[in-house]
Amino acid sequence: MPEQETPSTEETPSSESVETPPEGTTPEGEQTTEEKPEEKPAEETVPADVLRKELTSANAEAANYRTKLRETEAKLSSAKTLEEFEAATSELRGQVEALERTILLNDVARKFELPEALAKRLTGTTAEELEADAKELQKLIAPQSAPESLAGGLTPEDGENDFDPVKAARAARRRRY
Repeated sequence: MPEQETPSTEETPSSESVETPPEGTTPEGEQTTEEKPEEKPAEETVPADVLRKELTSANAEAANYRTKLRETEAKLSSAKTLEEFEAATSELRGQVEALERTILLNDVARKFELPEALAKRLTGTTAEELEADAKELQKLIAPQSAPESLAGGLTPEDGENDFDPVKAARAARRRRY
């Protein structure tokens, strides 16, 4: 049985008339042939298992926040006196401050490319103090960059380009005798 083609969902270009501008001018929003748009590098592909792990951790974190929200709503709705309400809000303020500090630490650590273990060791209360501490820690970490060159031996750019094989052969013969 022959397979039937299904119609494509892609839109076909309409046959609208295109006006050409006078020479030396270009329509707005278009670039001349001299101005080529910058080509974007190919996007990096991330393995599916890494994406699954990230999604799982994000879902778990979201579920944790939903349960905390329900607990907080229950505490605030059951608060009947001003003292109970203030106790619940002060607890929330403490949690918010702790989360803000964690975010600040992570931002500074990411900015200075510090590993997670060192991010926890940053000291300071303000962003400026944390950045100063991160700079000091960054000096102690050895850069994880590749060596300048992985080539062994001489390269064509090194030294003399006037090697003469005939002279080298004569010199080798002289050394034999």
